[in-house]
Amino acid sequence: MRGFRYLQNVVTLALDRQVCIGCGVCLDVCPHQIFAISGGKAVMTDRDACIECGACALNCPVKAITVEAGVGCASGMIREWLRERSSRGVEGGGSCCG
Repeated sequence: MRGFRYLQNVVTLALDRQVCIGCGVCLDVCPHQIFAISGGKAVMTDRDACIECGACALNCPVKAITVEAGVGCASGMIREWLRERSSRGVEGGGSCCG
C-alpha cells in the first residue's frame, strides 16, 4: 500500500536502550525501517510506522525490544484500505469486483 502508516499512538513496540547492545539486527530485519543506531544503541525513528510484525523482537539477541505481534497490522491495513476506498468514493455495494 502506497504511503501506508499504522494507526497513530497505538503500536505496542518498546525498546529498552539500557539493554540494547547496538548490534543492528533490528535495522536489518525491520520491513519499515523503524530503527537507527545513535550513540552506539538502537533508537526508534518512526515508531508509528511499525506494523507489529515482531521481527525485531524475535531477532534481538538481548531481548531489548518487545512488541505484541498479532493482528494489529492486519486491522490497521484493512482500516487504511477502507479509508482509501472511501476517499475515492468507492462504495461497498456487495460486488466483489465492482
